[in-house]
Amino acid sequence: MSLKTVLILLGLALATIFALVCVLLTRGRSPRSCQHLPPEQEEMEDGQSLVFADLTPEEMSQVVRYLQGKLGVPLVDASRAKPSDNCIASVDLQVPAKAEVLRFLDGGGARPAREALAVLYFGNQADPNITEYVVGPLPVPAYHRDVTVQKYGGKVPYHRRPVTGKEYMDINALVQRELKKAPRFLAACCESDGTNLVILTTAPRGFKSGDRMTWFVLFHNVAGTGYYLSPVGLEVLVDHGDLQVSRWQLHKVFYNGWYFASTRDLEQEFVAGALEVVRLKQPQADAVLGSMRPRRPPGSPGPLPFEPQGPRYSVRDNRVTFQGWSVAFGMNPNSGPRLFDIRYRGERIVYELSLQEALALYGSNCPGGMSTRYLDGSFGIGRFAYELVRGLDCPYTATYVDRHYLAEADTPKTNQNSLCIFEHDSALPLRRHFSDSQSLYYGGLRKNALVIRTISTLINYDYIWDFMFHSSGAVEVRVHATGYISSSFFHGQGTDYGNRVGPHTLGTMHLHHIHYKVDLDVDGQLNSLETQDMEYEFVKDPWSAQNTIERPYLRRERLEKEDEAAFPLNAPMPRYLSFVSPNPNKWQHPRSYRIQIISFAGKHLPTSSSMERSISWGRYQLAVTRRKEEEPTSTSIYNQNDPWTPTVTFADFINNETITNQDLVAWITVGFLHVPHAEDVPNTVTVGNSVGFFLRPYNYFNEDPSVESSDSVYFSSEQDPGACGANPLACLSSAAACAPHLPPFHFGGFLNL
Repeated sequence: MSLKTVLILLGLALATIFALVCVLLTRGRSPRSCQHLPPEQEEMEDGQSLVFADLTPEEMSQVVRYLQGKLGVPLVDASRAKPSDNCIASVDLQVPAKAEVLRFLDGGGARPAREALAVLYFGNQADPNITEYVVGPLPVPAYHRDVTVQKYGGKVPYHRRPVTGKEYMDINALVQRELKKAPRFLAACCESDGTNLVILTTAPRGFKSGDRMTWFVLFHNVAGTGYYLSPVGLEVLVDHGDLQVSRWQLHKVFYNGWYFASTRDLEQEFVAGALEVVRLKQPQADAVLGSMRPRRPPGSPGPLPFEPQGPRYSVRDNRVTFQGWSVAFGMNPNSGPRLFDIRYRGERIVYELSLQEALALYGSNCPGGMSTRYLDGSFGIGRFAYELVRGLDCPYTATYVDRHYLAEADTPKTNQNSLCIFEHDSALPLRRHFSDSQSLYYGGLRKNALVIRTISTLINYDYIWDFMFHSSGAVEVRVHATGYISSSFFHGQGTDYGNRVGPHTLGTMHLHHIHYKVDLDVDGQLNSLETQDMEYEFVKDPWSAQNTIERPYLRRERLEKEDEAAFPLNAPMPRYLSFVSPNPNKWQHPRSYRIQIISFAGKHLPTSSSMERSISWGRYQLAVTRRKEEEPTSTSIYNQNDPWTPTVTFADFINNETITNQDLVAWITVGFLHVPHAEDVPNTVTVGNSVGFFLRPYNYFNEDPSVESSDSVYFSSEQDPGACGANPLACLSSAAACAPHLPPFHFGGFLNL
């Protein structure tokens, strides 16, 4: 072997060794740069937030067993119970009194007793009624007390109870029996014998207290798509108020603009040729109006958010912490998401932030549509928050949390992965400035926020509930509406009440009004309400007195009474409205949090309406009242089926008490008018259908607290912006190599239905 060959081989060997060393060194660095870093931990005693935690399945079961053994009356499982039976309708957390909780959280006091609130329907009694019991202490109950009279001032009449699944099943059986009395009509109008038709409930159920008569709208049922866009023109009024199901009856029939006493009368009119029938074909799944089946094969994947070094938030039990924020979260099976003890940098900003109610009020020239005023809390905003679809409903890498509830059954149910938590990059600066004069520099901060989200499917509509926490100290609350519109059969002057969206489908106008409770504690419990707005004053210019200047000035006002702090819906409101503390910031302004509402609500129901008091919270875009333990919610699940004598009337909360240096609650209504149009098929889109509000610090701090963020970016003309040490954005190229290993997609949301 020649010397030249030896040198060549030696050189190749050295190059190979050098390459291997580089690879090994690179591999050695990669795991360190991509390893998950633990999020910053907030200081709070372990387990304190559990005072707000939803009941566990075992706790719910313990309450059921206790009641079954202690009440001394027969209890039938609610999933099988007839109106004439006794049953446990629901079991939920009894939230402790605020004073007790604060003594525990802030004053070193004893942990409040853990208790449950059980709602029972007593149909098998001489005086049928609804009774609510507080049961405790958990996990091993030893006592129960009837709190119905204490809460509502008297017994709750039995007719106010929400309709159960079993009751709907019995109504459907009655409707199917009645449809068999009109076979030739059904064959002509709908190519049906009735079995391929589905009923949709309306509410409320009548026109006066004690009524339980419901219009049901019939639709063609097509597997794999929403039936809500396929009305057949037939609607039936069912009287289901009697405790004996055998005595229920069909009270009235509507078809295509005409009313009949019964389906038999409808059949007779059709056979006699006196009824004009619109002949509909049974829709096919591949061509039905509103199908959501994809029309194109999948394309390339879209952008995928991920955390290069793992989540920067921490979830422990029912508490999430993120960059100074600490929030206890939960879910009421009726009213939906509820948050407690919201703190920023260790200071409580909000004691309670909870959804109260969602109203959908419709117009139509069909009886079902024109009489519909859904109060979704009575159906179950939290109960019907199902499993979220990873990668679409929430980011793929979000943290998913199960929620448990007990309603209409003696055994708890779980909606797995029905709440998600994630950090959201809005692809927008929270703040930024590019300096092009004097010194040259750039400074900014990305607008990232922690998001707590759940989505409720309430029959046809899907509500996306978001609670967002920003590094500026602001809280953002937002709801998006999507899902299917509800519709009526198009006939006559239907376009006075909406737009035609199909051959025989009228998208009916309606409004969505959403109500929230916000118990702000700004630098302590004792707050006042201050408004600020602008006016113009006309002054002579002070340097010559020859010209006039229109000078804007700030008008400040402290509101003293509740009546002053009740702002009617859609009326002008001060542009700045804040909960203020008695304590000043560094610049001698009261430490405050501003309420900023984003809404384009429809008109509230006229106060002359016999049912208006049941939704009187909707009179106000904002009402501020003194906090009272006996006014925990603005509505009741019993208001839906007896809105004429409401169990809870929010308007009575406003009685002109003083609101200066008091523990105050802001009650906020947001919403929008929706006139359905062609583009609402198949679903209403979230774009433009979002409303909500902000809670923003206003002189609460001495400067924007986000200046402390480790995500801040700053570099000047004298620095190399491409250097990772000078600019964290320059480090992103290496972070991009840390793409996570995504878990396999799984969805079990259909298993619990």
